[in-house]
Amino acid sequence: MDQKDINEGSKDGARNEEKTAESGTDPKNGFLRIKKFHFAMLLFFLVFLTAGITTFALAFGEDKPAVKVIREREEFAKLYDAYDTIKNDYYEDVDQEKLINGAIDGMLEALDDPYSDYMSKEDAKSFHQSLSSSFEGIGAEIQERDGHIVIVTPLKGSPAEKAGLKPEDRIMSVDGKSLQGKSSTEAVALIRGKKGTDVKLSILRHGAQQPVDITITRDTIPIETVYGEMLEDGIAKVQITNFSEKTAAELVDVLNDMQEKGMKGLILDVRQNPGGLLDQAVKISSLFVPEGKVLFKVEDRQGNVEEFASENKNNHNIPLVVVIDKGSASASEILAGAVSESANVPLVGEKSFGKGTVQRAEDFSDGSNMKFTTEKWLTPEGNWIHKKGIKPDYEVSLPDYASLPFIDPENELKVSSASEQVKAAQKMLKALGYNPGREDGYYDEKTKEAVKAFQQDKKLEGTGTLKGSSTIELMNALREKIEKDDPQIQKAIEVLKKEIK
Repeated sequence: MDQKDINEGSKDGARNEEKTAESGTDPKNGFLRIKKFHFAMLLFFLVFLTAGITTFALAFGEDKPAVKVIREREEFAKLYDAYDTIKNDYYEDVDQEKLINGAIDGMLEALDDPYSDYMSKEDAKSFHQSLSSSFEGIGAEIQERDGHIVIVTPLKGSPAEKAGLKPEDRIMSVDGKSLQGKSSTEAVALIRGKKGTDVKLSILRHGAQQPVDITITRDTIPIETVYGEMLEDGIAKVQITNFSEKTAAELVDVLNDMQEKGMKGLILDVRQNPGGLLDQAVKISSLFVPEGKVLFKVEDRQGNVEEFASENKNNHNIPLVVVIDKGSASASEILAGAVSESANVPLVGEKSFGKGTVQRAEDFSDGSNMKFTTEKWLTPEGNWIHKKGIKPDYEVSLPDYASLPFIDPENELKVSSASEQVKAAQKMLKALGYNPGREDGYYDEKTKEAVKAFQQDKKLEGTGTLKGSSTIELMNALREKIEKDDPQIQKAIEVLKKEIK
């Protein structure tokens, strides 16, 4: 792993998003090793070489050498036959490059691996741009799962997060175009776009009967990846949103700032973090794992295992708790596994995403690219967390209202309305202390009065109807409550206080 290794998600921009990474992940997370090669030109060369030799042999009455050349790779005979038949006999002229690209795409699809795919020149360009620390899009890590595009996690401060998108939300369509059966790369191509432009996503949330259309304005996704704040009794909370080019340096700066403010204990929050660059995960894990201790292992198809150990001699000895959830993927899981198994750091929250494979990305000479799985990665104790996730020491879930579906601000909810959107609004009102009288999705006079009370408290027009700014303010108020009353952080504080004593 001496090449440029990255732990990459299918996300927009900084990770292959919408891709996550999205992706979160897209949201596809994993290690990637990048190098260039000339497979496409080699394939063209082989096709024309064998065709030329065959013609020469037939012309001069000797066909044995030609047959020998073609059959040296017997497994390609069927591929050549299919290519020649289509090229010669299809009822219309065919695009030769498109056929070859389709063959490569088909081979990767046949692997039945959501982390292996072919990228066109345009997609590959976006992919390489995603390795930088800034990008434009909606900021959501996505993944292809069972023929559907699913959000792994929205990035902090992104348009996706502000619009209310949640992990496990299924994207049914983009601007009216169905995503059924499409790869995460194809989904990214539809979702990404220039800052200031709108994209309409049809979102189906788990438990909902019908999808909801959400219009999101694309923006430049914040390049800042580390956020720190002092809580109570000398406890600092530092959130890492993804692992990009400067995350380790950002973290060191934030930790230094927290120490100047009297930090006695640290909560490291990697919830909804889809991953990112591997070298950053290594540097950050090394801050908290003693020198020489194993951070993770990589196992190839032959069963050969390579260990990667902490190289940092200046570890932070401050008491630490790491908070994870189902949106914590790939590089986040490497960090969680490393500190848990090699430094006895307690984990709080929910079981992580479960991404335990390694990918390599290789560029073709024409600018296209393919990404495929090459190895497994294991925790220090040799555990393979793929599709299993990492279980925290203290399991704490967020309240049910934290996963309520998005309410479309363009819809007008009023007396006599009946829908899943009304039900969500009623549950939000109740969570915020406004009694709607019922939670069955029927908008009656009691619900109207609850809405009016909320509007008055927020200095909005007291219409008793939910639409536009009232709907947005309701969802924002709920998000603020979730952050303020966060039971996972409260548990982390409780655990840290015992460690500090």
